[in-house]
Amino acid sequence: MIEQIGIYLTAMILGIMLFFSFVIAPVVFTTLDEDSARKFIRRIFPFYYNVNLGICVIILLIFLIISKIGTDFYVLLVITILFAISNYILMPLINKFRDEKQDKKFKYSHFISVIINFIQMIFLVFLLT
Repeated sequence: MIEQIGIYLTAMILGIMLFFSFVIAPVVFTTLDEDSARKFIRRIFPFYYNVNLGICVIILLIFLIISKIGTDFYVLLVITILFAISNYILMPLINKFRDEKQDKKFKYSHFISVIINFIQMIFLVFLLT
């Protein structure tokens, strides 16, 4: 039963990520003016990362409780670490580069965040198959 909760939570993370990537972000940038979109994104991204980070920690704890320390555990640990890096290191850099109008650095760091997000989604699909 507790293992099933871990599977549901893993699917929840993937669902959140897909919804955010393919619904929230596009709608924000096509609906709001640039200044409003920037403010909204800066407020919602930390929430997005922290919710997913928290769910990952819960799943890792479930794995520890049921002594499932194998490939799935380590893949989820990587996903968790990537959420932390994205929220606490990469996002502040992205915001800084945008504010300072360092377009090349902004585009590069944003591209890295997109790649990380994509890798996490692939890993989550791996965990669910």
